[in-house]
Amino acid sequence: MSTYNLIINGEKKSVTVASDTPLLWVLRDTLGLVGTKFGCGIGQCGACTIHLNGIAVRGCQTPVSSAVGFDITTIEGLDKEGKHPLQQAWCELDVAQCGYCQSGQIMTASALLKRNPKPTDQDIDDAMAGNLCRCATYTRIRAGIHKAAELTAGKEAGV
Repeated sequence: MSTYNLIINGEKKSVTVASDTPLLWVLRDTLGLVGTKFGCGIGQCGACTIHLNGIAVRGCQTPVSSAVGFDITTIEGLDKEGKHPLQQAWCELDVAQCGYCQSGQIMTASALLKRNPKPTDQDIDDAMAGNLCRCATYTRIRAGIHKAAELTAGKEAGV
């Protein structure tokens, strides 16, 4: 067991865990940040998606030891008040059905919009391909991403 100093959602946290403990379990079990979900455990479904320095990664496949020195963002840290354009779009368009995969979907979409603020359908499909939705709300997810892009453009334009 070792102690790791992490920056999670802008706050410094220290955890004492084994070096190979997946960051997902540190977030959920050690720190009580349960917005990031466990899906498959092998990095294939995207439910556990978080950001390391703004890049979407799978929390189930990221050992805590490799996250030191990175800014870690979870769904809880995307916007403290839940008013990120993606969160607003998801609510406005009623994107989620069961909702289990949605934090991973939103975190992946957030990383996409940071690097491509006006994505095409193909851009969205390519970026989101690794995130599975067992309710198959893919068309609503795509619409939500487009809506968030519009909301973001409107905020930047002062609308």
